[in-house]
Amino acid sequence: MNIILCGACGKMGRMVAELAAAQGENIVCGVDIAPAPMAFPVYTSFAEVDASKKADVLIDFSSPSHLEERLRFCETRGIPAVLAATGYTEADIALIENYATRVPIFKTGNLSLGVNILQRLVKEAARALGDGFDAEIVECHHREKKDAPSGTALMLAESVNEGFGGDRENVYGRHGAVGARKTGEIGVHAVRGGTIVGEHEVMFAGEDEILTLSHSARSRKVFAAGALKAAHFMLKKRPGLYDMDDLLDGILK
Repeated sequence: MNIILCGACGKMGRMVAELAAAQGENIVCGVDIAPAPMAFPVYTSFAEVDASKKADVLIDFSSPSHLEERLRFCETRGIPAVLAATGYTEADIALIENYATRVPIFKTGNLSLGVNILQRLVKEAARALGDGFDAEIVECHHREKKDAPSGTALMLAESVNEGFGGDRENVYGRHGAVGARKTGEIGVHAVRGGTIVGEHEVMFAGEDEILTLSHSARSRKVFAAGALKAAHFMLKKRPGLYDMDDLLDGILK
């Protein structure tokens, strides 16, 4: 598999490059606004990537900025995109959905298989427990993470809400005289500090009992491995918007 890696010189880009090399995959080039020496050429923009750099897929671990540039590149080259950044705005999501009518795009808030199995479990838990239980989500990340709550926490909240029937509302943190907790809330709380890779906990609190489901990432390697699995999954896919649910369905068949 031949890969173009966006955000190649960042922490996750380097992890993907290292794991790709170990697995025998080929990174034909990277794109990064702050290029650094790598085992492959790195360009500062997609406009610099010449036609000789043939690739099967783009993996993007950069940021939402300049999103359209990389989507347009994929459309022009006829290759799928694996979008692994978080912090997309509603306008970004609309842009992704628009390009997905012409480009195969894989987008997820978290590339860990474990987290995405957790997502399925919390939906089933909410469905089974029902209105007698309150749901609270706590996510913890390193001090350098720029968006809050995490994309994974939002994914989990969406799944919890679906399990409850779709009528609950996210409440982000609590401060001051907020009054008694409402049944229709899903509490979402962000913790930032140190070098925490990623911790997510979903608590269902009912009368006299608590059910807690959680996931802990001990290394960024799990996200790099997920990105490469997603890249393989996207080879020869038709235009459309794909996510980890689609990948898991393929694994679980």
